[in-house]
Amino acid sequence: MIIGVLGAGQLARMLALAGKPLGLQFIFLDPAPESCAAEVGEHLQGAYTDRALLAQLAQRCDVVTYEFENVPVEIIDLIAEQTPVYPPAKALAVAQDRLLEKNFFRDLGIATAPYAAVNSLAELERAISDIGWPAILKTRTLGYDGKGQALTRSSEDLAGALEQLQGAPAIVEGFVAFQREVSIIAARSVSGAIVYYPLSENQHRNGILRLAKSSANDPLQSEAEVIITRLLEALDYVGILALELFDLNGHLVANEFAPRVHNSGHWTIEGSETSQFENHLRAILDQPLGDTATRGFAAMQNFIGGTPSLAEVLAIPKAHMHLYNKAPRKGRKVAHATLRADNPEELAEQVAVLKHLADQSDDS
Repeated sequence: MIIGVLGAGQLARMLALAGKPLGLQFIFLDPAPESCAAEVGEHLQGAYTDRALLAQLAQRCDVVTYEFENVPVEIIDLIAEQTPVYPPAKALAVAQDRLLEKNFFRDLGIATAPYAAVNSLAELERAISDIGWPAILKTRTLGYDGKGQALTRSSEDLAGALEQLQGAPAIVEGFVAFQREVSIIAARSVSGAIVYYPLSENQHRNGILRLAKSSANDPLQSEAEVIITRLLEALDYVGILALELFDLNGHLVANEFAPRVHNSGHWTIEGSETSQFENHLRAILDQPLGDTATRGFAAMQNFIGGTPSLAEVLAIPKAHMHLYNKAPRKGRKVAHATLRADNPEELAEQVAVLKHLADQSDDS
C-alpha cells in the first residue's frame, strides 16, 4: 500500500515512521526543495496546485492524507476524483476559517467563547461593546502557533490590532478565563469505528505549545468525548481529529479543531499502546483501530528554535528524543522528547528536568 501525504514536515515524517512497520510506503508532495520527511519516503517537489503532480500522486497512491490544514480545499476534491482522500474536504474547509469553525461549533450546540466577524474598525468597536475586554482579534484564515492574533485590552488597542492583521478578514473572540488548556484526540475509521485518547493538559507560550501531559481518568474525559463525537459524525470524519478546549470551572469550551495528527498527541508515540500516527493510518485504511490506553503516565516537551544535547535528554530515565532533521531557526519546532513514568510524582520530576533543558535551548 502507498500512502500519499500533502506536506512533508515533521508530522508527515512521523506518519511514515509509524507506517513502516505496517509495510506501508509513502509519497510526499511539498513545495519545499528540502523536507524532513524526504528520507522516509519519496518527495515530489512542487506547488500544491500543480495539476500534473497532483495527478501523479493520485495515480500512484492507494489513499491520500495531509499533515496540515492550509492546503487548498479544491485540490482535495481534485485528487478525490481518482483516489480516496481523508480527512474529508468539508473538515478542511471548516478548519481553515475561524468564523466557519465557530459557527459550526454553535450549530452543533458546542460552547465557545463569544465571537463576531469584523472587517472594519467600526464593526470591531460594535462587537467589543457586546463581547467586552479583554478580547482577541484573529485572522479568519492562515493563523497558527499564535500567528495572526492580537490581544486587545482597551479601545486604544483596536486600531493597532486591526493594522497588525494587515486588512485580513478577522474574527474577534472574548477572552476565556480558563483554569486549564486541554485537548482530546480521537480516531474514526472509514467504517465509523471511533477510539479516544485520554485528555492532554497543554501549556503554551507565545502561542506555541511547549508541554503536553496525558491526563488519565480526567473528570472531563466523558464530556470531551461527547463533544468530539459530534464533530466526527457531523463531518463524516475519517482519521485523527484533535480538538482544543478550555476548562472553564469544570466545563469545556471549544477553541479550535485540527483535522490531522496533532502536536499535543506526540506523547502517544511512546506513551500509548497505539500512537496517534499509527491510528491515523489504520483509520484511513479502514483497519481495526488500536488500543489508546496510556502506558503509565506520559508527557511531551517541544524544543523550539534549538535543541539541548542528545546526551542531556537521553540521561533522563524513560525519555525518548525525536529529532526532525530540521535546521535550527527562531520560533521553529525542531524536535520533541517524550517521557513515561510509573506515577505522577516521577513524571513531574522528569518534566522539570526536561523543561529546564528546553528553556535553555529555546529560541522563540
